[in-house]
Amino acid sequence: MELDRPFKIVFMGTPEFAVPALDALLKGPDQVVSVVSQPDRPRGRGRKLLPTPVKLVAEAAGIPVFQPESVKKPEFLDIVRGLEPDLLVVAAFGQILPRALLDIASIMPVNIHGSLLPRYRGAAPIQWALMEGEVETGITIMRMDEGMDTGPMLLKGSIEIGPEETFGHLYRRMADLGGRLIVEAIERLHAGMLKEIPQPEKGASYAPPIKKGMARIDWALPARKLHCLIRAFDPVPGAFTFWGDMRLRIYRPVVMETVDTGNIPPGTVVEASEASVVVATGQGALGIRELQAPGKRRLPCAEFLRGRPVRIGDRFV
Repeated sequence: MELDRPFKIVFMGTPEFAVPALDALLKGPDQVVSVVSQPDRPRGRGRKLLPTPVKLVAEAAGIPVFQPESVKKPEFLDIVRGLEPDLLVVAAFGQILPRALLDIASIMPVNIHGSLLPRYRGAAPIQWALMEGEVETGITIMRMDEGMDTGPMLLKGSIEIGPEETFGHLYRRMADLGGRLIVEAIERLHAGMLKEIPQPEKGASYAPPIKKGMARIDWALPARKLHCLIRAFDPVPGAFTFWGDMRLRIYRPVVMETVDTGNIPPGTVVEASEASVVVATGQGALGIRELQAPGKRRLPCAEFLRGRPVRIGDRFV
């Protein structure tokens, strides 16, 4: 197979995570012949129909965009066949791709996955790595098969997770890494130096989709576990608790090593200062440095307390 010519690429992606990869490919020697993205959905407070981030980039570059409700439909498969792609490059597209679509790529279908496979296969690898307290994660470029992120690995790059890093910050760094690695992988493919490594089953784990109910804080958990959970849900869907009838979103947690909670019930406020609201947990205490009331912006603790005083002995549930 001739590898020293420009490849024809169909790029499939939807959210901001996929944008650096598309940007990088558009700047390279290969030809992005089309972009496939999820249909536009209502977003924001006004529920206005908005284009996906990937669609915006593609349209600005003059690349044709397709937005099928289902990639399994014969009419969509015919469109992709007509493009005669060498590669399908997929990054957080949002639909499971059937074998009939994967087989269209004359060289291979490639996925940019947000974990160091075989760990955290599935839809939400970045958030699950944070929830599980990992100190390292990364990107795996893999050849796609019909399984859930089970195909052979082509290239990996690791990244350290900061002790206070949030999902939002890590997501952006991972997206940039994915953009760099997909370019490197295709360069290696052109040079005939891209090797496939089967994934070991040992150490495999799954990262299922995040559901909003998972973001409700269970104060009976240890402070260190809650520290991981709150960062994993920042900014979306936003970890929350109830203070009376008010649903509070909470951000910027800190484990309070020196606070003795004794036999204080979990969820009880033990300190409230301009620096943080400190809450007893199932093991240790957790400080909250930013809070957000419904319909309001998130505020540093000092500003929040000026309008809504939280007192020692109050309960979060």
